[in-house]
Amino acid sequence: MPTTAGQAILDVFDSVRIINLRSRPDRRKEISRQLARLGLHVDGHKIAFHDACRPADAGKFPTIGTRGCFISHLDVLIEAREQQVGNVLILEDDANFAARIEERLPAALAALTQSPWSIFYGGHIKMDRPLIGSPLSVADPELPILTAYMIGFTREAIELAVPYLQRMKERPAGDPEGGPMHVDGAYNWLRRAYPALQTQLAVPMLGHQRPSRTDIHALGLADRTIGLRTMVGAIRRIKHSFAVQAY
Repeated sequence: MPTTAGQAILDVFDSVRIINLRSRPDRRKEISRQLARLGLHVDGHKIAFHDACRPADAGKFPTIGTRGCFISHLDVLIEAREQQVGNVLILEDDANFAARIEERLPAALAALTQSPWSIFYGGHIKMDRPLIGSPLSVADPELPILTAYMIGFTREAIELAVPYLQRMKERPAGDPEGGPMHVDGAYNWLRRAYPALQTQLAVPMLGHQRPSRTDIHALGLADRTIGLRTMVGAIRRIKHSFAVQAY
């Protein structure tokens, strides 16, 4: 049965999509464990995996992984638009819920249902400037927000985001109107272009990104070497256990 936090997700979001590469069953298992903490499971309908895109080349994007992540987010939004859902929560497969998620998440989502919102960040990199408000903080359209591993969109935001990202994807790199880039940067451009889209940030954050082998950037020597990869994976799991306690 869903916990209080799990039920809050089911009550507030019409659709939950988890972006995952088929080549990363390790991440699929880890995110499934995170959902299990909330008494949730991937049912293939309301909560489902979205097969992430892995392009053959980077195209006009900085890296293959950057392009794949951008396209994967866009495809989830296109699906949500086609299915005419009221809103969607996108999780990347390295998302981890905070240790105090049963306290934080219900409070944040209860506040969200009572607030005007278009885009919701459950996780984000801590800002240089202090965030005002709790359990939600309204983000200025000009405020850069890094990472998009736990992000929600209303129908209004979906309708604007899909064509905006599609145009961005087709422009030349570095185009002054916004060209191919990391998807979190693209969402910042979207928010500046449509300042009426109110962005709410969870404060404190509802989670963080789990340390794991990247699919976005070029792999370092340790991740390219089979023997070292196992050792590095163990170190990351240790780091992760400490990170969970910190949140």
